[in-house]
Amino acid sequence: MWSDSGDAPFEDVDTTPVYARGKGGKKRKSRGGSSNEGMEIVKTIFFALLIAFVLRVVLFQPFTIPSASMEPNLYEGDYIVVSKWSYGYSKHSIPFSPPIFNGRILAQAPQRGDIVVFKLPRDNRTDYIKRLIGLPGDRIQMIGNVLHINGAPVRDVVVSGQDVTNMYGLPIIQADETLPGGKVIRIQDFGPGNDLDDTPVFEVPAGHYFMMGDNRDNSIDSRVEQSQGVGLVPAENLIGKAEIILFSWTPGASLWNPVSWFSKVRPSRFFTVLD
Repeated sequence: MWSDSGDAPFEDVDTTPVYARGKGGKKRKSRGGSSNEGMEIVKTIFFALLIAFVLRVVLFQPFTIPSASMEPNLYEGDYIVVSKWSYGYSKHSIPFSPPIFNGRILAQAPQRGDIVVFKLPRDNRTDYIKRLIGLPGDRIQMIGNVLHINGAPVRDVVVSGQDVTNMYGLPIIQADETLPGGKVIRIQDFGPGNDLDDTPVFEVPAGHYFMMGDNRDNSIDSRVEQSQGVGLVPAENLIGKAEIILFSWTPGASLWNPVSWFSKVRPSRFFTVLD
């Protein structure tokens, strides 16, 4: 007769007491099941993170707009998606910009008028977003608050008929500019006589681009030399093209304040495709 202490070698299932057989079987199954479930959870998390990393590097990357420099097209608090494949890939396509290679892989030339996210040339760390105005070989200049490309003024038409001022009491003017090639963009400024309304001629060298904010008098961009502003942007620094506004909050929304998720939301900007 076997002992009830649990030390019996239950090899013959048919002759094992039912209470012992059930109890022992459940223990062994529970231990194995728990271990397998834990391993499956770890594997699921690992592959989910791997997929997210690959998507972020190869396909899309989200960004939040931190300032008003791209108004009236992008507002502070807009949450946008950038396509990474649009211009090919550089070391800046990878988080933390590891120096594993130079230049671009599968490079494609950006188009004039694209809204571009890039690394600030003076530190190669800070993400900036501006509109591409000057291509390699172009000559860019502001004269009397009018953009000139290769010696020709860019035609603009004022579209804002509202008597609106900014926080400093300066009038806000909106106009449609028609860039060479026919792309029409909406810009905003405070009228003539501001700091960046008259500039020297900027000659864009090979492998570089000239960027400007759509909010012309409230943007530090390629009109300001690299030590103080953006300067000319190397092709390697391009991250991707801004494609769509997923959703948007007005300034003051906070992740830690759920009430602000609803009180600060701007639903009219959701899923806006960017030109």
